[in-house]
Amino acid sequence: MAQAAKKAKPAQAIPAKQAGRVERGSSGATIYDVARVAGVSAMTVSRVMNGNTHVSDITREKVTAAIESLNYQVNTAARAARIGTLGIGLLYSNPSSAYMSAFLVGAMDQCSQSGGQLILERCEDLRSQRSAIAKLIASGADGILVPPPLCDSRSALKQLDEIGMPTVAIATGRPVASVSAVRIDDYQGAYAMMRHLLSLGHTDIAFIQGDPKHTPAQLRYKAYEDAMTEAGLPVRPERVAPGLFTYRSGLDAARQLLAQPTRPTAIFASNDDMAAGAMAVAHGMHLLVPEQLTICGFDDTPVATTVWPELTTIHQPIGDMARAAVDLLVEQIRRRRAGEPAVVQHKLLPFTLVTRESAANPAA
Repeated sequence: MAQAAKKAKPAQAIPAKQAGRVERGSSGATIYDVARVAGVSAMTVSRVMNGNTHVSDITREKVTAAIESLNYQVNTAARAARIGTLGIGLLYSNPSSAYMSAFLVGAMDQCSQSGGQLILERCEDLRSQRSAIAKLIASGADGILVPPPLCDSRSALKQLDEIGMPTVAIATGRPVASVSAVRIDDYQGAYAMMRHLLSLGHTDIAFIQGDPKHTPAQLRYKAYEDAMTEAGLPVRPERVAPGLFTYRSGLDAARQLLAQPTRPTAIFASNDDMAAGAMAVAHGMHLLVPEQLTICGFDDTPVATTVWPELTTIHQPIGDMARAAVDLLVEQIRRRRAGEPAVVQHKLLPFTLVTRESAANPAA
């Protein structure tokens, strides 16, 4: 639905509530007031006002009655003030991650070049996604970017598809045929890192998994398994530790791996945050990196060059992925405004193996 916005403000990652404003009609009522009176969600109100067909006649009548009782009217003057602006919605769940920081920089840069206003909404978990999407729409989003891990939420993508919202998923390992996506080949990236470690002479390689709900985490672990098997090496359960793509989970995983009677000669973490956690544990145990322990990551976020020694990692062009995603979304929004059919596009960007000081041949 159309959204009133007085003035474009610089996008900020936290807090999300400052990223957009709830639309108020000329009577002062908001879309949430209408939803409360009708006994439905704000998303359903949005569907009714947009003429969406995925609404029952009974529900439509309830919403219409609530609109009339509150004298709710879209603020057309405010709408006219932003009609030339593209509302680029962004669902995010972990503002402190290095990945999200890099993504935001790229997205904001491209929005400024494309005439878009970035509108942020935090989604704590899958249970809150419906409310978060409704808030983005109420705040004026014309389309929505869905970065990890929500890019793998089938329910979120289905919800957006049902209301006809232009959507681009970022960094999903298994893109949906009906949703545009931007990604890298996570399997091949992790496989390249494993081949690098094996070429250095490592045969006892431990692995820190990522969030199991995120498809790239699954693909990176599969690459680890395949590379070990192809090299004729066993995949030992005690050499695999769970992680959640967070620094804290990297600490816990590394403590588990390095507390074993015999330590691995290398640790491959599914992302840089967890690799940094492993590095901290190694330093705390007075292990020399890389002389006594090689540590590698994935993503090449800024943390890769702020730890010591700097991380060998797989460079994922996060900023370029964000820019490409904004471009795809802007194109979808403009096609929608012009009454043209949507075109689904899947973009695969290249990764790069970046070798730095954290990896070396295993000690004799």
